[in-house]
Amino acid sequence: MASIMNALAWVSVMVLLGFFFNDMLGKQHNPNQALTTQYSQEKVREVSLKRNKNGHYITSGKLNGQPVVFMLDTGATGVAIPARIAARLKIRRGSPFKVHTANGTTTSYATRLDSVSVGEIELKDVNAGIVPGLGGSEVLLGMSFLRHIEFTQRGDTLVLRQYL
Repeated sequence: MASIMNALAWVSVMVLLGFFFNDMLGKQHNPNQALTTQYSQEKVREVSLKRNKNGHYITSGKLNGQPVVFMLDTGATGVAIPARIAARLKIRRGSPFKVHTANGTTTSYATRLDSVSVGEIELKDVNAGIVPGLGGSEVLLGMSFLRHIEFTQRGDTLVLRQYL
């Protein structure tokens, strides 16, 4: 009986360590899971993002009010949504168009998003593309969103500002 209890204790410890390290790795990948919005001046919303361990700015956000994870990409013309995320969010495909990426030319499908938000910074009616070949679990947050806000990088912090 003692050996069974000992084995159960070890299994319990291993499961708890698994949960702990999984959470820790998740925070290393997306250190911006819980955002706060500052109001630095009257009518200015400000969100600060920390760079992840790989040098990217990954953050939690929303598309059409639904939670997603964004990777900020100033090299992307628009918001690029992997097809499986678009299907989960019930975002409809529009007309196909060709896009040139670092991996070559591919087809994307035009769509418009009712809203895109990072913290309390929110834009309405944003152009986007649904990209069937786009892997990963993040939506690329490109310039169709970023050009409407101010962003400044210092060290490992990127500050987003929306002037209302």
